[in-house]
Amino acid sequence: MDIKTDIKMEINKSIIEVLSNKDYSPMTDEAILKHLSVERSKTGVFLKQLDEMENDGIIFKTKKKKYVLPNRINLVVGILKMHRKGFGFVLPESDSKGDVYIASGEMNGAMNNDKVAVRLLYEKEGDKKREGEIIKVIKRENYEVVGNFENGNNFGFVVPNDSKLGTDIFISQEGINGAKTGDKVVAQILVWPEKRRSPEGKIIEILGKKDEAGTDIAGIIRQHKLSEVFPLKVREEADRIPLEIPQEEIEKRADYRDKSIITIDGADAKDLDDAVSVEKLNNGNYLLGVHIADVSFYVKENGELDKEALKRGCSVYLINKVLPMLPENLSNGVCSLNPRTDRLTLSIEMEIDPSGKVVAHNIFNSIINSKERMTYTDVSDILEDKDEELIKKYEGIYQDLLRMHELAKILNKHRDERGSIDFDFDEAFIHLNEKGIPTKVETAERRTANRIIEEFMLKANETIAEHFHWMEIPFVYRVHEEPDIDKINEFKKFIYNFGYVLKGANDEVRPKTLQDITRQIKGKREENVISTVMLRSLKKASYSPHCYGHFGLAADYYCHFTSPIRRYPDLTIHRIIKETIEKGHLNEKRAKKLKAFVEIASKRSSEAEKIAEGIEREVEDLKKAEYMSNHIGEIHTGIISGVTSFGIFVELENTIEGLVRISSIDDDYYIYEKEKYQLIGERTKRIFSLGEEVTIKVIGVNIPNREIDFELKNPEKKEIL
Repeated sequence: MDIKTDIKMEINKSIIEVLSNKDYSPMTDEAILKHLSVERSKTGVFLKQLDEMENDGIIFKTKKKKYVLPNRINLVVGILKMHRKGFGFVLPESDSKGDVYIASGEMNGAMNNDKVAVRLLYEKEGDKKREGEIIKVIKRENYEVVGNFENGNNFGFVVPNDSKLGTDIFISQEGINGAKTGDKVVAQILVWPEKRRSPEGKIIEILGKKDEAGTDIAGIIRQHKLSEVFPLKVREEADRIPLEIPQEEIEKRADYRDKSIITIDGADAKDLDDAVSVEKLNNGNYLLGVHIADVSFYVKENGELDKEALKRGCSVYLINKVLPMLPENLSNGVCSLNPRTDRLTLSIEMEIDPSGKVVAHNIFNSIINSKERMTYTDVSDILEDKDEELIKKYEGIYQDLLRMHELAKILNKHRDERGSIDFDFDEAFIHLNEKGIPTKVETAERRTANRIIEEFMLKANETIAEHFHWMEIPFVYRVHEEPDIDKINEFKKFIYNFGYVLKGANDEVRPKTLQDITRQIKGKREENVISTVMLRSLKKASYSPHCYGHFGLAADYYCHFTSPIRRYPDLTIHRIIKETIEKGHLNEKRAKKLKAFVEIASKRSSEAEKIAEGIEREVEDLKKAEYMSNHIGEIHTGIISGVTSFGIFVELENTIEGLVRISSIDDDYYIYEKEKYQLIGERTKRIFSLGEEVTIKVIGVNIPNREIDFELKNPEKKEIL
């Protein structure tokens, strides 16, 4: 696999070098072969790679079958993002000049999320965006479409869940396959759309009635090409895993079964992959133990379980449902650190001085037996409220909890002093009844116990990352690169409107500078709004084989080590860690193989994380819309969380957000000031700006589109949701 990858990279590089030459004139494949003096024995591989590069949109073949780079012939290659009104934008893959606007009449059969080639019609001039027409669909994304089926007399059609697809799917009588009006279905596309012609397809799966419990979420899962069911080969491999730990394996490991080790997690969590212990040493230092489920002992490299885990990338959490990365008999069973049960772990012990600095550490294979399965709520009640009943119930570990609290405060202070940014956003906690209907939406608590585990996991992740960075072996890091300075300067202008000043030079920003702003806004009504804009000004964290550090945490070294049950990067580095523990080093051949693989694992895991976040947000927005559909007519107070040319977004105390359309504010004509995030009345000079408190009335909900409509009201009364 590595040799083939190296050959492909070399061929790609040589082809791009030829096509990039300023004196290059378009050549046929034969001319390129001749120009590069490709040996006859390698022509097949070379021609195949030319085809792959064309299929990927890296190069373009003209009507005369000559190859060019897209940008040399005024083409842009990228991903189409459509609006449900029919127009869209192409997000370029490599072009840095910005998105390209595509009018509805210039789609030429492309659909949302397709990879396309665009011919530019207008270049960017001033505030005017680039415009183009799609001339080729390079890669289709929507081979299957989830939606609601409607039956006609001699045909049917599917209205897609994704309104951005912009068209219904025509279903012939032969393709209905038992579907009935009101069914949530999966349609396979047989004929792609053309101008003034809808796509055609057939029904391949009926998910259930659209109004039945669970069908809505099942539709979203299927729409994003995820599955609740593991393939047969994966299930069979999982079923063959023995529940008993082999004695010979126990003898190889540090036996920590008698130590006071506990798990602390959410009350509903079943995949417990981290346990902790804290001791106070004679020299005044603390010994923090972080013990992580040894998933790699059970999930072997290149096995069916491993391949499926890489494909999934991570577990997905959907309010009352989990799509696990691993089958339940592993994630909730043999790998989960259940109480009073022997479990295999990979441990790191860190000696930490009273200032919060790690002065020594040790990484090793272990076996533990968790003394208690604690919840965040119980631990927080013990430490915050001194709950006597709970203290008595857990008297055997009470002193451990006090030491953990003490150490966590030290670690937090140490992290705070170096400039780590702590975003304390309100997150929604949505209660569903047995039918999947939302009954209550409130903000989730982030209490003392949550912060203890957070600090311990952060410290373990940093220590592991630094250790393996200096070993100079292939690894997967969690990176958060420095922000784009232009975005930071925009943020600087934005917060100035609230009376805050971002200190420092105009050409750089440090985490501590942003941390200072988070301290100033703490507890103020504009806190959530400014924190949101700040977060949008930063780059998104991702996985990488390179150790670029983590800007938000102000950490030079960081990785994800602590959740191998639910994240593939953690599983990958567990294998590398264990291999170095057992062998002491990696030979050149193994290092080369791992180097190629951590590239793949980093890319796939970053993609999977993005998909998971999108699905989780989509399900949350759906349930919030469902909830608010039962509260139409109510009046509430909220904070302006977004200002656009078409209206203002208002967020309520329970995190639900709705739109006040500008057309409904009829006391004046309002001008949108983008730089200041404001709407200003032309006559009255009334200003609507971010962070302002307003009173709204709930006037409408569009559940399929996850849209909630508000209108402004004079402050009268506030009802509790």
